[in-house]
Amino acid sequence: MASRINNNITLSKATILKQKGMVILPLREYKRLCENAVPTHHLEGKEARELDWLIRDGVAEYRAGKTIKADSLGEALKIYGRKKNNKC
Repeated sequence: MASRINNNITLSKATILKQKGMVILPLREYKRLCENAVPTHHLEGKEARELDWLIRDGVAEYRAGKTIKADSLGEALKIYGRKKNNKC
């Protein structure tokens, strides 16, 4: 069932020391670690309802064409500030 692989992997001791170590993991274990690296949060009660409303309102504004397009948060704040000042 299992076949034998005669390929060798050579790691330079200098490279390992420079990188301050080396870890070799099976691919499944690596993928599991990557998936668990991002924390998962579950909201309940008032927090969950407020987030639902925020998303609902954001989607409605997007569909109504009330959103702005920007390449960065700073640019978005500048554009939003100009639009807000023009409405006064």
